[in-house]
Amino acid sequence: MLSLRIAARFLKSSPGQSLLIMAGIAVGIATQIFVGSLITSLQADLIDSAVGSSAHITLLPGEGETVDRALAADASASEDLISTAVPVRTLSGIFVDGEDSVPLSITGGDAARLDTIYGLSDRMAAGSFRLGEGEAVVGTVFAEKYGVGTGDGLDVLLPSGSPATFEVSGVFDLGQATANERVAFVDAASAADALGLADDEYSAVQIQLDDVFASTDVAARLSEKYDVEAVDWQAENEQLLSGLAAQSGSSAMIQAFVLIAVALGIASTLAISAVQKTRQIGILKAIGMGDGAAGRIFLWQAALLGVGGTLGGIALGFGLIALFGVVPVPFSISPEPTFIALSAAIGITVALLSSVIPARSTSRLDPIEVIQNG
Repeated sequence: MLSLRIAARFLKSSPGQSLLIMAGIAVGIATQIFVGSLITSLQADLIDSAVGSSAHITLLPGEGETVDRALAADASASEDLISTAVPVRTLSGIFVDGEDSVPLSITGGDAARLDTIYGLSDRMAAGSFRLGEGEAVVGTVFAEKYGVGTGDGLDVLLPSGSPATFEVSGVFDLGQATANERVAFVDAASAADALGLADDEYSAVQIQLDDVFASTDVAARLSEKYDVEAVDWQAENEQLLSGLAAQSGSSAMIQAFVLIAVALGIASTLAISAVQKTRQIGILKAIGMGDGAAGRIFLWQAALLGVGGTLGGIALGFGLIALFGVVPVPFSISPEPTFIALSAAIGITVALLSSVIPARSTSRLDPIEVIQNG
């Protein structure tokens, strides 16, 4: 471990320079951790807002056909990624209030099972989430715009042309203005009566997945297996996915340039150190130190600087994330342990690679020439 002891002594001989190098590495790693965690958390928040309270896949039967409960159970059993599959009855209605009329997208089903997809029990702004016979829940925008509250009657013109009145049991907030204005939920029996369906007949099966980005593959398999149309959320949100891809690309470029700047800084500093220590290295080689051992001095220097700078960068990164927590934004940053470990590994690896040039330069050093030149 002679190379390690000499490397440590070289670093101690220039403490200011060593601290500046480690500070540079720390800033680079901290930037990578903060920017990477920020983008990841922002994308997770956007995805949760867009599809966290809606179906990821919707199975639709052919024209004039229906599905039954067994399809939901079979689909759930056939795919490990499915977290919940709920048979529903969907219909369009028109809310009528004097001269006002507005289309409503009505979903009927069992309240407990609908809650596994939409999380309505945790999203009620007024009243409670219950769907007894003849009851309905509406969104906050709809309730405010048309002056509808809990206990009021909701007059709806059904697809058959016949009127129906529901009692509003609650007002929900799904976090999406369109859904809060145009979506309503009713009990399964009322939806069946409106559509003329039997007890075991449903118009669709709505599915949520543990991994939202697996929806395309799962939808294709379910469509082929059950001969139904499978509507995938990704196919209906191409602009959102394009925006997320652009964010990821920008984040990767920023992190790459930061790492390149860190690598160039370490390499240039180690190269200068190699020039400054030429006489000492020449003397060590003259008394028997091999080329490999001489080169490892700079490898150990890079390792010590990389480890010290990376640990400082992790601490600084968590400090920046904690500081971001006091900023009034609608989401928080959640650092991923795997990403932190990857950033640390990249930082140390970059530092080690930066030592290649000065190590090779030292291995070619002729000790006799160094001693003769003083």
